[in-house]
Amino acid sequence: MPSVYQLKSAFSDILRPITQRLAAAGISANQVTIAALAGSVALAVALYFGSPLLNLSPLIWLSVPVWMFIRMALNNIDGMLAREHDMSTPKGAILNEMGDVVSDSALFLAFTALPGINIPLLVILTLLAVMSEMIGVVAVQIGASRRYDGPSGKSDRALFFGLLGFLYALGVNPGIWSSAVLLLIIVLLAVTIINRAKSALREVSDKAATGSD
Repeated sequence: MPSVYQLKSAFSDILRPITQRLAAAGISANQVTIAALAGSVALAVALYFGSPLLNLSPLIWLSVPVWMFIRMALNNIDGMLAREHDMSTPKGAILNEMGDVVSDSALFLAFTALPGINIPLLVILTLLAVMSEMIGVVAVQIGASRRYDGPSGKSDRALFFGLLGFLYALGVNPGIWSSAVLLLIIVLLAVTIINRAKSALREVSDKAATGSD
């Protein structure tokens, strides 16, 4: 099914020169992963506590689409550093998976600070997002590859929340429309979880059939 993740290869090609310079400068994949995690948590805290307590301008939410783009770039870069520059380690794999889940959860839940947002739907969406990534990782445990099947992967969710932050900064408040979109993403996440589980099981079954021939 269509997903922003399908653009990853082209995005990686654009980022490869930057990745090569970082590798030459001695920057490790884990350092990039930690930077993405720290930036995500810091922004989430600033949005959640800064908006209501400090009465900051809604324009602060323009930082969401900007950071979502930067974070996607950092996620691509740490992966390329690990794969293409021999920086892959077990510690890095754990840090990468946990960093993505913590970053996503923090950023998504920061949106509970917005007036009119449907908090129960937002919490359900966040939990399903965690489950979808867990299913992707469990696939490796049963002998399949790490699953990134859509239609609601990390990049797709980042695109939605970036757009939501952008619209709020421009004065478009959440309401019935945002609840409808949150509900749609929840449905797409449920489909994503099923797709990843089915794809992993099919891959394992195909491997077993090939091995038995």
